[in-house]
Parts: sequence; structure tokens; C-alpha cells
Amino acid sequence: MSTILRRTLPLIILALFILAAMVLMATKEAPEQKAEEADMPIIEVTEVRQETMSLNLPSYGVVMPRHKTQLVAEVQGRLTSVSPNFVAGGVVKAGDQLAVIEPSDYQADLMQAEASLAQATAALNEEIARGEVAKTEFKGYDKGVPPELGLRIPQLRKEQANVKYAEAALARAKRNLERTVIRAPFDGIVKARGVDLGQYVTLGTKLGELYDTSVAEIRLPLANADLAYLESVDNPDTEVTLTASLAGRDVVWTGDIVRSEGVIDEGNRMVYLVAEIPDPYLRKQKTQGQLPLKYGTFVNAIIKGRTEDGIVRLDRHLVREGKVPVVRSDNTLELRDVNVVRSDLNYAYIKDSLKTGERVSLTNTGTLSTGQMVKIRGEETPDSTRDSEAPSNERLAQAGDK
Repeated sequence: MSTILRRTLPLIILALFILAAMVLMATKEAPEQKAEEADMPIIEVTEVRQETMSLNLPSYGVVMPRHKTQLVAEVQGRLTSVSPNFVAGGVVKAGDQLAVIEPSDYQADLMQAEASLAQATAALNEEIARGEVAKTEFKGYDKGVPPELGLRIPQLRKEQANVKYAEAALARAKRNLERTVIRAPFDGIVKARGVDLGQYVTLGTKLGELYDTSVAEIRLPLANADLAYLESVDNPDTEVTLTASLAGRDVVWTGDIVRSEGVIDEGNRMVYLVAEIPDPYLRKQKTQGQLPLKYGTFVNAIIKGRTEDGIVRLDRHLVREGKVPVVRSDNTLELRDVNVVRSDLNYAYIKDSLKTGERVSLTNTGTLSTGQMVKIRGEETPDSTRDSEAPSNERLAQAGDK
């Protein structure tokens, strides 16, 4: 018996362990099941506000003078004088003497013209006197009307014509003498000078180029569709703001759109508006710290467009495929179709689609859809409030039991 017991004891012990394991497995409790809560995306929002604003149009251009002229020689001769202001960049006033062509030959021509006029006038007076004598001689003429030749009428007309010819020659000689002095036709700045002291010039020789400084012009290109945002297409009389970087800082000038060129450019399919800036070089009035608007400056322009009510301005990247992510009052998302009346490089201008006080998501919602719950950064949801209050209630209960 002892031998049998000794041999079967391990089997009995193994069987008891198996039985105990089966009992434990049959009586174990299932773990508490908790429903998985989907993590709500956290986004940032901004409240929008309807405004009354002008739908401004951006453009650009180069500042140029309204008037520019090539100074040319109208007489020939050697340059005997050149003004110190007649250099590139020189500032001149209307009537200023820029250069002088040797006038001696034209002074001699003027003296000859004056002498010729004196001779012709004397001959005319003499012929008038002869005509009076002829009238006296023909007083007793009884054969009809006295002949014109006898009354010296053709001779009188000839001398009158000679006087007119001499007067015209004198006027021409005076003009040529005046043209030996080259004068500035308007207040301006010398763009370039093409001659120098002692140089012989002929008719048509280019002496220099002069830019008017009273008014500057800027041609501003716009897409044909953008003209719809102006108050008037036919007469685009509106303000324009120009900005350029000068002397290390941004400088602003204001001007007016005075006209449209009215033709679509074949090269870029753009329409050009023309802006004017009075006194760009500040020759009439200058305030401290104000800088002149120099010709050739590249400027950015903002053209004032028509005024619209109820406009919401949003960063352009917030509008995707004509939709804006709006967060409703219950913190659900709505991808709303909006009416974008205009957009530029930075902003989109929306009308009749968003109300004042509505919230628009600033966070990228590309993976979200309409109706999805979101959490606003900085706001506490009702669930998180209850979770934070629960431990406090449990602590109060435990304190009461004690």
C-alpha cells in the first residue's frame, strides 16, 4: 500500500492543482468595461464682424512725368554759354537760360531786316504821294473812269506787299535771334544733356531732355474684371495711395486716378488707369521729413474701390474651395459655403454669408467634417467640469463619514 500511495501521490497532487485552476477560472470576475471616448480636436477660433469697407484694388507702376520734352536747336551755331543748372539732375524754372548759341550772325540778319523794312516803308510812302499827285492830274478827266495804272494803284499795291514781306523778314530775324538763347519751357528737372560748351550745333541737334516737375503720372495695370469694383468704370475718379521704400523707410503719397486709357493691352491683357501726383519734387510746399517722389521710382498702389456694407474680412487661407469652417453654438463644426466678392494676396472679402459674432476656426480643419464636435482652446466643456467636480464630491462624502 505504501508503495502504491507513494507512486500515485504526485498524480493526486497534480489533479488537485488542475481542479483548483478550473474553479478559479470559472469564478473570476470580468473587468469593468468603459466606453472608449473619442478625443475631440482642439481648435482656435475668432469672432467675425461685419464692416462697411471699400473694396480696394492693388496695383503697381513706375513714376513718370506728365510732360517731358527734347530740347533741340532751332538755329545753328557754336555754343558760347552753358548754364551750371543745365546738367543731369539740375532743377530749372520756366524761362531759365540753359545755353546760348553764338548770336552775331542773327544780330546782323536782324539789322538787315530792319533796313529792308525801312526801305520798303519809304518806297510805300513815296508811292502814296505819287498816287495823290495822279489823282489831282485826273480830276478833269472826262473820258470816263480814270485808269488804275494812271492812278498808280498797282504800284501802290506792290509797295504794300514789299512792306509786308519786309515785316515778315524782320519778325523771322527776331525769332531766330531769340532762338539763340535756349530756355526751359516749364519748371522741371534735366534728365540728360547732349551737348557741351564750344560745340557746333545745327538745326535739329538734340541738346538735352527735360522732365516737368509740376505733376507726376503713374500707369497702374488692372485686370479687366477688377474694373467692376470701381465706383465708375467710364470715369474712374477715385483716390490712390502709393507706397515706396526710400532712404530705408516706407513712404506714402496720395493722389487721384484721373483717367483710364480705355484700351486692353495686347501683351498682358490688362487695362491701365493713370494716377496723378501734384508737385512730386515738393518745389511748391514741403513739410519737415517729407521726401520727394522721384521719377523712375517703383511704387505699390492701393486704388480705392466702391464701398460695400456687411463685409467680413478673413485671412485668405481660411477660405478653401469656397467654404469657411464655422463653429456653431453647440461646438459642432459647419463647413459653410460663402460668397467671396473679392480677394487679394492677404484677405478674402465675404458678403451675406457670415454674421457678426459667429466663430470661425483658425486651425486647419481639413480632416474634419460638418457636424463633428470640437473643443475650443481655452474653454471648458461640461464633461470636463463634471469630471473635475466628482473627486471633490467624493472627498466631501468621506469627510462626512469620518
